[in-house]
Amino acid sequence: MAEFLRSQILGTTFETTNRYSDLQPVGLGAFGLVCSAYDMITRQPVAIKKMMKPFSNATLAKRTYREVKLLKHLRHENLIGLSDIFISPLEDVYVASAMGDSNELFARVLTIGRSYLVTDLLGTDLNRLLTSKPLDGKFVQYFTYQLLRGLKYIHSAGVIHRDLKPSNILINENCDLKICDFGLARLQEPQMTGYVSTRYYRAPEIMLTWQKYGMQVDIWSAGCIVAEMLRGKPLFPGKDHINQFFLITDALGNPPDEVIERICTKTTLDLVKSLPKRQPAPWATLFPDSDENGTYPFHNQTTIDLLGEMLIFDPDKRISAAKALEHPYLSVYHDPTDEPVAEQLFDWSFSEVAHSIDEWKIMIYTEVVDFHDIGPTEEPVITEPFLSPDPSLSPEVLDPLGQIQTQSMVTKSAETLDQDILQYLQI
Repeated sequence: MAEFLRSQILGTTFETTNRYSDLQPVGLGAFGLVCSAYDMITRQPVAIKKMMKPFSNATLAKRTYREVKLLKHLRHENLIGLSDIFISPLEDVYVASAMGDSNELFARVLTIGRSYLVTDLLGTDLNRLLTSKPLDGKFVQYFTYQLLRGLKYIHSAGVIHRDLKPSNILINENCDLKICDFGLARLQEPQMTGYVSTRYYRAPEIMLTWQKYGMQVDIWSAGCIVAEMLRGKPLFPGKDHINQFFLITDALGNPPDEVIERICTKTTLDLVKSLPKRQPAPWATLFPDSDENGTYPFHNQTTIDLLGEMLIFDPDKRISAAKALEHPYLSVYHDPTDEPVAEQLFDWSFSEVAHSIDEWKIMIYTEVVDFHDIGPTEEPVITEPFLSPDPSLSPEVLDPLGQIQTQSMVTKSAETLDQDILQYLQI
């Protein structure tokens, strides 16, 4: 019989099984509250994400289902891993004896409101690292390799992440890197939403309102991230989407005709055609040998050459993740026998139907049951008195990272790194 415990975290009720202890807040965002915890079965630290109001509308319900299904399907060393998923008893009305009666199943599932995802816990993210210290070139190289290794797997499953940015790249004290946050992930469709990904890392074809784009948008984002690791600051820090595009043309010159021909809106087309002629800037001007202090993160010509193949206006000419792993810059780590692809394509058929919120609830519950490969036959036991969330606390007044408490983690060492590198990154 499952026993659930209640905790108050940043004014929000967390209701978890007694498998998890020592809950501490890690991050708070629009779509969920994340806590670190200790898994007493695996004896490993984990992250528990409480999905906040996942069924307030059909769009959020679809996003929740998509994230759950993707985390179940995608299994790779450089992707965040799903270790558990559950629905809390009283917050969500636990679907206990419903399997015997389809009408009861439907009636009780409709009240579901909260779900919890349990994943790997890593000590920090790349964004926090980049704002705390310059990265040594060996780190840049190793992180670039792991990022592209993860992207190769994601793309082989027919998935586009669409929101790659430093804060979605998690890192632990052993330099292990994992890509997270698949809430915006999609397959390549005939038409796709234009406004995705954080501005600094947004591919030009998205800004140019193409109705169709592909996995190459992730390669562009990855290139911007690699450049930021090298420079210590964003490559294209646009103030708005127009300024963002101008910064890109300052570096790459005007978009070629084959890119302009695929622009779908007259306003965007007129803007692009009105731009003065710009020639591509030499990459050396974007990556000088030193900054004003006389120091700069390590890079060499092979690094710049790889960036030049990732940051190309025409997505059809951008290098793929698989090809990028073969680049000389990553030769010290490249091992074709240890860069796996997905065993099968991800099933996107759920996105072809406009489901109601109630249908999304049933589908998510089904995924939970499938993950555990059991039928719900027991009512849970609740301990601790009920404590309602504090309405005075809101995401706007909370520092999502200010109260982070990192626990020691037992993970495999990065054997390919020198010992001095492992000592350098102490999270």
